[in-house]
Amino acid sequence: MTTAAVARGTMPVAGHLREASRRGIRAAVALILAIGVGFWLSDQILELLRAPVEELAASRDASLNYDTVTGAFDLKLKIALFAGVIGSSPVWLAELFAYVTPGLTRWERKYTLGFLAAAVPLFAAGCTFGFVLFPHMVEMLAGFSSTEDSTILNAGYYVDFVMKMVLAIGVALVLPVFVVMLNALGLLPAQTLRRSWRAIVVVIVLFSALVTPAADVLSMFLVAAPMSLLFAAALLITHVHDRRRDHRVRSEL
Repeated sequence: MTTAAVARGTMPVAGHLREASRRGIRAAVALILAIGVGFWLSDQILELLRAPVEELAASRDASLNYDTVTGAFDLKLKIALFAGVIGSSPVWLAELFAYVTPGLTRWERKYTLGFLAAAVPLFAAGCTFGFVLFPHMVEMLAGFSSTEDSTILNAGYYVDFVMKMVLAIGVALVLPVFVVMLNALGLLPAQTLRRSWRAIVVVIVLFSALVTPAADVLSMFLVAAPMSLLFAAALLITHVHDRRRDHRVRSEL
């Protein structure tokens, strides 16, 4: 099968399967290696996550605890998996993009590349911001209890809380870029967004509830509020884009 034939989209089903298998194996190898590195660095990562708890311990009785015999090992695996998925993301994203790209037109590839160029640094910036923010959130949320009370945190629950917050903030920064890309591709008109804004806000709230502890209304709000503002910014950009496109079409008539 020639390159030209592949570019025209004439690759047979067996060729697609072989291509998917080859790229899937590369992505899986990168993920396994990254998980191994994450497991090796899990103690250092946990020390970083433990820092806010140690700050609390300076003013009250506060500590991380394991409620099962295998809790410490399970936590190391969880940290390793989280670090592996994030660390190997450039590889599996590149493999996914390389697999999908031949089926796109030149114009679609241009916008998709632009989306990746904007989304990757925004996601990284969001995760970094999440790591900077979470110690303050832990201090603020734990501060609602009296200094005479003990703050005994389940280690698995605590790490889940931090990971979900970091990922949620990363996704929140990528959301407007994704919406703008769909609009630029002609798949999501600004009028549709305006009509569906109530449903989108509900989805944002549900997403925030899933990525934060169910009983923690404050942290859910801290995720939902910026995501709603970012959606509003994306709606404004799509509105301007559609107006310019309509004006260009009218001028060509």
